[in-house]
Amino acid sequence: MTKGSKRQYLKQKIKSHIPKDWLTELRITYRIIVEVIKGIGRTGLINIAIITTMAAILTIFGVIFRTTLSVSSIVNEMGSVLEISAYLEKNADVNATIKEIKQIDNVIRVQYIPKDKSWNELKKELDVPDVANPLPETLHIKVKSPDHIDEVMAGMKNVKGISDMSYAKDLVQKFKMIDKISHTITFVVIIVSCLLTITVVNNTIELVIQSKKEEIEIMRLMGVSNWYIKFPLILQGAIYGFLGAIVAVIPINIVQGYLQKMHAYFMMPCYPFAQSVTIFFVLMLGVLFSAGGSFLSIKKHLQA
Repeated sequence: MTKGSKRQYLKQKIKSHIPKDWLTELRITYRIIVEVIKGIGRTGLINIAIITTMAAILTIFGVIFRTTLSVSSIVNEMGSVLEISAYLEKNADVNATIKEIKQIDNVIRVQYIPKDKSWNELKKELDVPDVANPLPETLHIKVKSPDHIDEVMAGMKNVKGISDMSYAKDLVQKFKMIDKISHTITFVVIIVSCLLTITVVNNTIELVIQSKKEEIEIMRLMGVSNWYIKFPLILQGAIYGFLGAIVAVIPINIVQGYLQKMHAYFMMPCYPFAQSVTIFFVLMLGVLFSAGGSFLSIKKHLQA
């Protein structure tokens, strides 16, 4: 091979690996956008029904998801204020008992309540007879979370100076049950919303495919890549999901206002960035699963 022919061979080799120029890429992008607009135009007034249906599905998901965040926040906050009450024996060494309790795992704070203070507070609340103070010295033990209460109480059984213990066990169990139910409902709603989203968009894109069936067949015979055929339809599905999510944000914001009032009424802090997290997941569910429905529809057609 001569020097000139070798240079020519290298040029052709390098040129084959050079990506298309930006003008070609721009024309392809323009063509894809045109195809998306045509696809939406072919659907006609059905677009309104599709977006409305998507908005309804995403609204149900968003409202339940946002409510679950508030319920979890309230349950965690109310659970964190629950304390174990430990009643001391008459001759117990208070300081030694407190020191021993603090060594138990998951104990955050131990507060000493003198029996005289408890007796005075009780007399303010109730009309009690003028008798000698029958109440014991009391310790209030705060734990990291309601899940650790049983564990801490088991450890306190070996602490000297404690005669009895109690805590609002039924209340803790109710908090856990409410939190579990809300999470279960949210999970079920997510699954149902995803299936409905995929089904609605799948059927819609199927109509678009049927309307341009001959055009797709011609493009396949001409050797047009499947990516070029698929992408406009996938993008069209994603647009339906995005528009549906935008509409769904309106009722979700209304629910957000009521939930904030509920938090203010119970004087409980809101879940951090609750509304932002909800809107993010609504948009993500709408776009990703709508695009997924489109992908499944066109994939099925191209494999036929």
